[in-house]
Amino acid sequence: MSRSEIDAVTAEFFGAFDNRDGKAADVARLRRLMIPGGVIVVTGPDFRVYTVEEFIEPRERLLGDGRLVDFSEWETSERTEIEGDIASRFGTYRKSGTLDGEPFEGSGTKAIQFVRTPDGWRITAFSWYDKP
Repeated sequence: MSRSEIDAVTAEFFGAFDNRDGKAADVARLRRLMIPGGVIVVTGPDFRVYTVEEFIEPRERLLGDGRLVDFSEWETSERTEIEGDIASRFGTYRKSGTLDGEPFEGSGTKAIQFVRTPDGWRITAFSWYDKP
């Protein structure tokens, strides 16, 4: 059961950014998918560490103000290890959309950490690296 629950949380995580076909992205759902105090890290030339709130606000704006449309990202491969009430998922993803009128595609790697809480599996942290 744990594996299917982690798969579902991961799918919901990726789906939070989807605004294809004019639907509104639901980045705010990260508040429910993550534990309070969760940590988000982007690597690369613009290394940043975010709280959940610091991460959500600019993405809600970007995905809702018309600058980034028809956006989605999806997992292309993953490996998940579960030990008791902790789990780690390491995977690759692709993304596509139209930013400021220009179509784009990209890919990268995400690492997601989970814990089982009384309310089910939640994300404690995730980090990502976008390939240049």
